[in-house]
Amino acid sequence: GEGACERVRRGTIPLMSKDASLHVHFMNIYWGDIHNHCGITYGYGALDNALTAAKNQLDFCAVTGHAMWPDMHERTEETAFVVDFHNRGFKKLKDHWPEVRSAVADANSEELVTFQAYEMHSSHYGDHHLVSPDDTLPLIYRSSPQELKDDCGCRSVTVAHHIGYTPGYRGINWDEFDESVTPLVEVCSKHGCAMNETAAYPYYHNMGPRDSRNTVYEGLRRGYHFGFTGSTDHHAGYPGSYGDGKMAVLTDKKDRESIWDAMINRRTYAVTGDRILCTFDINGFVMGSIVKHTSAPREIHYSVKACYPIDKIVIYKNLEPIHITEGLFLKPDKADTRFKVRVETGWGNNKDEPYRFTCTAHVDDGKILNIEPCFRGRSVLAPSAEEDDSQDEINKLDNRILSCQDNVAAWQCETFKNLSTLHPQTSAVILEIEGTPETTISFDINGRTNSRTIGELMAAGFSGHMKPYHSQAFKVHTAVSASQYTVEKTFTDVNGAAGDFYHMEVSQLNGHWAYVTPVWFQ
Repeated sequence: GEGACERVRRGTIPLMSKDASLHVHFMNIYWGDIHNHCGITYGYGALDNALTAAKNQLDFCAVTGHAMWPDMHERTEETAFVVDFHNRGFKKLKDHWPEVRSAVADANSEELVTFQAYEMHSSHYGDHHLVSPDDTLPLIYRSSPQELKDDCGCRSVTVAHHIGYTPGYRGINWDEFDESVTPLVEVCSKHGCAMNETAAYPYYHNMGPRDSRNTVYEGLRRGYHFGFTGSTDHHAGYPGSYGDGKMAVLTDKKDRESIWDAMINRRTYAVTGDRILCTFDINGFVMGSIVKHTSAPREIHYSVKACYPIDKIVIYKNLEPIHITEGLFLKPDKADTRFKVRVETGWGNNKDEPYRFTCTAHVDDGKILNIEPCFRGRSVLAPSAEEDDSQDEINKLDNRILSCQDNVAAWQCETFKNLSTLHPQTSAVILEIEGTPETTISFDINGRTNSRTIGELMAAGFSGHMKPYHSQAFKVHTAVSASQYTVEKTFTDVNGAAGDFYHMEVSQLNGHWAYVTPVWFQ
């Protein structure tokens, strides 16, 4: 079988080629985080630890330094804390930019594709980060996203992020938006989700609430074309931290040029946590395509391979639902031969020191098809103003898949006390298994051994503890049958008009979402 890295990360799915011919073109889905922070500016965690964390669970990443705030408030007694805090961070990046850029360049490999990046705050335009595939990217200072892109001298795009904040308060300014400069918009991150006014994950950061004027839907109503992305915006050196947001790209190969091509052509979508595999094409034109309108009927094809029972799949036309798959009707089928089992570890009272879990799963009379990591780093969104170099090791965590073979998978992770009952710090893996209800899975979690058939796990999952009280624990979730997490359908819209656009949203019963970039008809 394939090695662990490939079996963990890659999703290969059939998509119609762009010429809409009968030829089926196979593309891969790769997973990344192009907006996250560490101690290279204000934030915590060493850069090398952040790059190691990314290599252990992502296909590509950019570690983003805070660089500038051209229209920052004047320094007064009231604003001194904010102004000084940011200026110290900006200076730190400026003083060390050559080393940062070199470290990111050196980390680029077949295992992990890296991009250069830094961030511009803006009250007027909203915050953006500049991303480039070129290791010569200079650190320059300008007043707008367009000036940054035009003057940096390298291939680049800007990405608008946490767009949902109040206009003029670092939320996006749709009146100033330029899709040729900013072809990607971050729709979800640790800040929350800005798809629309009623989207899951409202904004509760100290920067303020989600404003309905600054949603993704508003930008689409205005006729803009942009790809959807998700990123963590994690501030403690842990790119891809589970549950904070990730980005998927559709492309042939895992290298800089291929992933860059997917980004600039909007072949992207966002997930909040679980790696929900999605395809979406219309007459063979994939997500992100801008198509010339004709009178031909529009054959809409989509497929979803989720990680938990599907709640709903909704296809929208011009932001109105035209097709819904209702998860309540997705029941296990006796003919199913694929199942997913999630193994989650964490809990306990260890706030400061990590607790190590070492786990294996052995399958009898079946086969492990793949394993998906759901690893979290220690959560930091709003770092304090105090400089503290001792925080460099905050997320030096040895979270990784150790092996994945046909009959056995092994992994290890380090976890902390949950921040609250609504803010977990658990980690997990998701096993996809080929077998029958009689297939047996034997688990060993820090020496606690249990065996269940898939049939038994479909009836009920189970949990266990490491010690008598306030203990670290594990949970083997109820198994999910393929008919509950896999959908593929085609339908036809015969009432198309110029100016139409279509997109897809997927929700799972555990609260995780996928937001798929539209196809537009000019």
